[in-house]
Amino acid sequence: MSGALGRFRALPLRSRLALLTATAVAIAVAAVAAACWFVTRAQLEEQLDDSLRSVEVGQDYVQQLRVGCASRQAAGQALGMYVVQFVPVSGEPCTSPGAPAIPVRPVDTAVARGEQPFALHTTPDADGRDMRVYTYHFRDARQNLLPGPPFAVSIARPMSEVDEPLGSLAWVLLALSGIGVLGAGATGLLVARAGLRPVDKLADTVEHVARTEDLTVRIPVDGEDEIARLSRSFNAMTGALASSRDRQAQLIADAGHELRTPLTSLRTNVELLVRSDETGRAIPPADRAALMASVKAQMTELAALIGDLQELARPDTAGQGGPLRVIALHEIATAALERARLRGPELTINADLRPWYVRAEPAALERALVNVLDNAVKFSPAGGTVDVALNQQGELTVRDHGPGVPDAELPHVFERFWRSPSARALPGSGLGLSIVARTVQQAGGTVTLRRPRDGAGGTEALIRLPGAPTPPPPDATA
Repeated sequence: MSGALGRFRALPLRSRLALLTATAVAIAVAAVAAACWFVTRAQLEEQLDDSLRSVEVGQDYVQQLRVGCASRQAAGQALGMYVVQFVPVSGEPCTSPGAPAIPVRPVDTAVARGEQPFALHTTPDADGRDMRVYTYHFRDARQNLLPGPPFAVSIARPMSEVDEPLGSLAWVLLALSGIGVLGAGATGLLVARAGLRPVDKLADTVEHVARTEDLTVRIPVDGEDEIARLSRSFNAMTGALASSRDRQAQLIADAGHELRTPLTSLRTNVELLVRSDETGRAIPPADRAALMASVKAQMTELAALIGDLQELARPDTAGQGGPLRVIALHEIATAALERARLRGPELTINADLRPWYVRAEPAALERALVNVLDNAVKFSPAGGTVDVALNQQGELTVRDHGPGVPDAELPHVFERFWRSPSARALPGSGLGLSIVARTVQQAGGTVTLRRPRDGAGGTEALIRLPGAPTPPPPDATA
């Protein structure tokens, strides 16, 4: 069974569809043919039984047959196509002249004794032919029994009158069934070829994409059926792959450009140190200290840039970098504030954090908040103030009082490696806000950068995250 199933699965799809269609038609045709054969047989047998019941055997004929049987001499004549047989109570029959005897069954003698009015059965005669026998208790037209012991009369006809038409009908049905199955198989193959033609086009397109890596190829979509849905899904997939490849290429190009500057500067400083050691010309202590500080700063900048690139290289699907769970946003913000205060000790950071619980990745969300606060600290003037607030609607605002971002530059602040012309002299890679936007979107929220509503200077970052002011029950958190 498993071997046959394996061979069936190894067939092409169109062959399997044609085979299934032919099988279904064969089963249906076989069921109809069998039903037709049995119904026809029942009707023919009923007609034969009716013809046996309609035969009228006269008293004279029965008396003549009875006398002949008593004298052990054949008497009387055959009654047309029917065979008439005298059945006494003793069970020794006497058959009409020229007809083979038909064995008497107990039911026939029961009719002769008057225990039942009639009997119908099929019995082979002395020559082996199947005969349909109708036995009844004989009475004359006046409803008087003939003198002598009681007896019955059997009337029979060959079953070949039913079997021969049924045999011919069976061959006809078999031939028609075979023709129907072959026609169904051929039709199923044609239908499968026509129906799978769009699948063949899709397979050709997939093979073309795999061979050429051309993700710009699109499959024409016609209709609303499953094939059209599959084509739309393939087009969406290739579009997403093409977009991902373009973003990857752009990321590599931007990363190479951003890495080139610190690496070049770092290489120059290291070469100066190596040349000083090789030539024996000592660098003045002050210059050497400045040079080492520059190397350290460049290494720190390079490490931060690599960390940001690793963060952006993670899959865009939420939860790929770590497990998502319900966390307290106000606690995450408090931890981020402590880190921000260490980076800007001369600044005043005012915080008003209300409880708010969200579902996110804790480490990624804390890093995003640190990036927002670092951005505010970086652009705040010395001795300035940074205001942080988390209200009861889950809106986290971080406002600085720096120079602000021009309106023309606001749409670009979340782009990768984008830096305002006025901020290019400051440390940073231009990836911090991109990481913030991605992390917030993965948590189902939104982030915007805007001018403060009071019209004063500075910039305000607004983060909205879905959640609730109270923690969920323990089973919901799990």
